[in-house]
Order: sequence, then C-alpha cells, then structure tokens
Amino acid sequence: MIFILVFVVLTAVIGAQFGLSELAHWENPIPLFGNHLSMTSIGELQWHIFALLVMLSGAYAFKEDRHVRVDVWSARFSDRTRLIVDLLGDLFLLIPFFALLAWYSWAFMLMAYEFGEQSNAGGLVDRYLVKTVLPLGSVLMLGAGVGRVLRNLGVLLSHPSGKTTTGGSPQ
Repeated sequence: MIFILVFVVLTAVIGAQFGLSELAHWENPIPLFGNHLSMTSIGELQWHIFALLVMLSGAYAFKEDRHVRVDVWSARFSDRTRLIVDLLGDLFLLIPFFALLAWYSWAFMLMAYEFGEQSNAGGLVDRYLVKTVLPLGSVLMLGAGVGRVLRNLGVLLSHPSGKTTTGGSPQ
C-alpha cells in the first residue's frame, strides 16, 4: 500500500509540474473516482490511502507491540506492575475510546452513504468508502485491545508470584 501511496504522490507532483488538471475521463462511473481522474482526486486519494494505512495497520502494530509508547515511568516497573498498568490502560482508556469511536464513526459513515457525500472540489466521489475504514479500524483495535486484556489477565493469574516468563509485556 505504501508503494501505491508513493505512486499517487509522484503522479500529483508530476501532474502539477506540467499544469495538468484532468488526467483521464471515461463514460461509466467507477466507485470512488466517478467518471474522471483529476489532480484534485489524486490529491484526495493521497489522504484516503493514508487513512487506510493508519486505520488498518494500527491494530497489527498494537498486537505486535510495535506501536508508539512512552515508557518514561514503566521502564522502572517490575514485569507484574507493567502488566497491571497495561491492563488498566486497556480497560479504562483504549477499549472505551475505540468503542465510542466505532459507535460514532458507524453513524458518520452511514450518513455519508445516505447523502451520497462526495468532494466539493470535484475530486473523489463515494466518500463513504473511506469513512468505512473508521469503524472497521476501530473494531480491529477493539479486538486487539480485548485480546491483550485477556492475555495479560492470563499471565497475571498464571504467575501470581509476579514473575513472568517473557521478561515484560507478553508477546
């Protein structure tokens, strides 16, 4: 997907350099593009692809523990304390946040679909397609969060002495 994003950005830069406004036109509408491909739609396609990358890869990065963390205090914590902090953070911050985001973004996406929302500047049509990624990515993060809560609970309950075999957050 990154290569597609790079290609779209290069197309936008080259098209702008040559002063192109419309790159292609066709008879039958294509979902998301409508019946033409303009520089405006190329510009909007960049942020659509970026939204796909961020929302769909977040759960994977979280599951693999590759997400951004600020471990200023937790670096000094024991493994057990770190697991408890992760568990509480997931239960009281991550899961409620993504549950609310999934709930409200679903209504947001449905409204875009019902009204046939599209770009005001003559760019991409069918804006609901990219807005579908918000509830989908939120549900994926919810699943990853619930999975980590269950995994951390399992580790805490199976190692009551405080020693874990993983040396930190379980993988």
